[in-house]
Amino acid sequence: MDLAYIPSPSTGVINLGPIPLRGYAFCIIIGVFVAVWYGNKRWIARGGTAGTVADIAVWAVPFGLVGGRLYHVITDYQLYFSEGENWVDAFKIWEGGLGIWGAIALGAVGAWIGCRRRGIPLPAYADAIAPGIALAQAIGRWGNWFNQELYGRPTDLPWALKITESANREAGTYHPTFLYESLWCVGVALLVVWADRRFKLGHGRAFALYVAAYCAGRAWIEYMRVDEAHLVLGLRLNVWTAIVVFLLAVVYMVVSARVRPGREEIVEPKTDKTGKTDAATAGKADDADAGDEPEDTAPKADSDEDVEHGAGNGAGSAAKS
Repeated sequence: MDLAYIPSPSTGVINLGPIPLRGYAFCIIIGVFVAVWYGNKRWIARGGTAGTVADIAVWAVPFGLVGGRLYHVITDYQLYFSEGENWVDAFKIWEGGLGIWGAIALGAVGAWIGCRRRGIPLPAYADAIAPGIALAQAIGRWGNWFNQELYGRPTDLPWALKITESANREAGTYHPTFLYESLWCVGVALLVVWADRRFKLGHGRAFALYVAAYCAGRAWIEYMRVDEAHLVLGLRLNVWTAIVVFLLAVVYMVVSARVRPGREEIVEPKTDKTGKTDAATAGKADDADAGDEPEDTAPKADSDEDVEHGAGNGAGSAAKS
């Protein structure tokens, strides 16, 4: 008899009149809002302008969603393109299935486009939003709880997750890997915030720390899961992905610290009321000053000379008199 366990929702959809509110989508949306809100606070603290993070997120979020779905569909193609499966289900993102690896990779492309349009260095932007992304993942993982998916091995621990019977799953109590990853992501966010304050991370190193720390947790959490996955040398594909990405992130931190130590002093060029950057305005002002200087100083010098001659002539006349 199970003395304690985490219950699963009886349904992943709440109907608000004619509008269905899906728990999975709701968690993703809340996570995005938290990431943008917290990223904006950090961006302003770094000297950026309010609203810039949201403007770039308009590019990054759609790219990230597409990338996450593509990674899931490609790595789990048998769920959609095998015999008896409906390929149209590949587009039903609300039923779950977003690969964080694809989301971050293609989301970075969208962020790069947004940063280019604003004249902002991508590494500085990535550092600002890194903890927010970890928090968004922590919130988004609860979408798996609504869908009763991505749980671990059977267990009778007090915090076991109770799964109900369905066509694709067997009733029982399992390790709540969604909860493990959610808590791990909160810890990653706290780690990045602390390290950023302590060591003044810059040039993308805060983001690399987030990636490395997340991968370290994802590797052991992924190893606990029992859902179907491709195996490479006896390990799940996502475990290998986590290992490779972890090593790349660590190498980036080490090399970046040697090549570009310190932190960016300016992360975003300020704009004036006309929409021009400070650099352009300053350059125009310098040119104006350089062009006006002869007109202002030359007449003044002539005037001074005339005064001296006038004074001398006046003194000479007075002496003759």
